[in-house]
Amino acid sequence: MSKKFAVLGDIHSNWEALSAVLEDAESQGVTHYVCVGDIVGYNADPGPCLDKIIELGTVCVRGNHDHYCSHDESLEDFHHHAARVMTWTKEQLSEEQLEYLRHLPYEKKISGFTLVHGTLDMPEKWGYVVGDIDAEISIENQTTSLCFHGHTHVPVAFIKEDSVTSSSFEKVKVSMGKKYFINVGSVGQPRDRDPRAAYVIYDLATRTVELRRVSYDFRVTQQKVLAAGLPERLATRLAVGE
Repeated sequence: MSKKFAVLGDIHSNWEALSAVLEDAESQGVTHYVCVGDIVGYNADPGPCLDKIIELGTVCVRGNHDHYCSHDESLEDFHHHAARVMTWTKEQLSEEQLEYLRHLPYEKKISGFTLVHGTLDMPEKWGYVVGDIDAEISIENQTTSLCFHGHTHVPVAFIKEDSVTSSSFEKVKVSMGKKYFINVGSVGQPRDRDPRAAYVIYDLATRTVELRRVSYDFRVTQQKVLAAGLPERLATRLAVGE
């Protein structure tokens, strides 16, 4: 059977979005699951989301929220909303779940492609790739033709042949002689003004990367965020994708 990967990223404890994405992935014949990090943070269901990712046998790399929710390190550099949620999230997780997060790698190669949360040059520094120059630095450190990443919550394809170009995308064909550094968007907290959950499907047989957008009932997620006493801003942004 040909492998077809659902590439998830920035799930951020959003159970409703994750459930909708997994239902869509199953309908598309996905055979394997991978994740570019940040399973937890921001929303109110870190435990269920993490358990589901583990249950699916998902190959996952570490995101900054996964790291800081499972390590006793200073949160002073974080926005106060993010720091508050990280502290809350850690209290919701079992020691076994925290151990899982602590042992996630920063980078992982699987089936000829690479996974990383932010940048490939210094993945442990959690740098953002927002433009072609940023992407160029990561691509210089890329040993596979294709790498998936996340962190900005905005889907975009950086492609290098002679130079790096970038664009939004619906479907990308991976060709010989080029390198692809593709942001898969966010399952649980999109920031491209489209509130639908985002993920990609990579079909190993056809070498195609397809961006999928999936509607879900974000109102339920909003209610959970507020009921947990988390910042209201985290609930309101889900309706507008910012």
